[in-house]
Amino acid sequence: MSHPGTRLAAVFFDLDGTLADTAGDFIPVVQTLRAEAGLKPLPPARIRASVSNGARGLVTLALGLDEGEGDFEHWRQRLLTLYGGILGTHATLFPGLRELIARLGDAGIAWGVATNKPRVYTVPLLERLAIEPPPASVVCPEDVSERKPHPESLERNCREAGCAPERAVYVGDHVRDIEAGRRAGLYTVAAAYGYIEPGDDPARWGADALVADSEALAAVLLSPIDTAPASTGITDRNHEAQP
Repeated sequence: MSHPGTRLAAVFFDLDGTLADTAGDFIPVVQTLRAEAGLKPLPPARIRASVSNGARGLVTLALGLDEGEGDFEHWRQRLLTLYGGILGTHATLFPGLRELIARLGDAGIAWGVATNKPRVYTVPLLERLAIEPPPASVVCPEDVSERKPHPESLERNCREAGCAPERAVYVGDHVRDIEAGRRAGLYTVAAAYGYIEPGDDPARWGADALVADSEALAAVLLSPIDTAPASTGITDRNHEAQP
């Protein structure tokens, strides 16, 4: 599928690492877990890179425990308790995305979120971010039978926003996002500015396009509206992101 261009009807985002920079909330939580376990702090950049792996992935990173091992569940619940206490305190939208969503709204283009983040955290976070216009669709794990990389979340987004998949874009910072979007029939954009694990390469995820930063993403998605040339910050999936 080619870029939806002026046929664009909706843009859906993954939440952590794509729409919102939430690492500032998770870094102190992980460091607290390590301190409680008698471990030294991790480099903040290492925690940041793992935020998209969710609570389970962060417990594994923090303590070296795999799910089902030892007191993994105790530590997962502790992480969630700590996170709930500071939810959204340090979170911000990535640069340019508030303006992007406002412009999409002005053009009559819907937006929404498909996330593996539980609704109990997703909704308060979005409320704190106070994005206007509000999302046409927010799909969390509780809303579907199968979470991403299954396409069900994106299929539900499209139904709730009243758009055909071929007229929608999904932006994400993990291979699971790209797989979900492609399986649902959306145009997919890999957010190389997101929370990328060491050794991972977004250019290998099979996305339709790769964007180097959130401001370039805004420029690209607005270009059909502005009838301006596409930014060089977005590339064909066979090319690497711009530095």
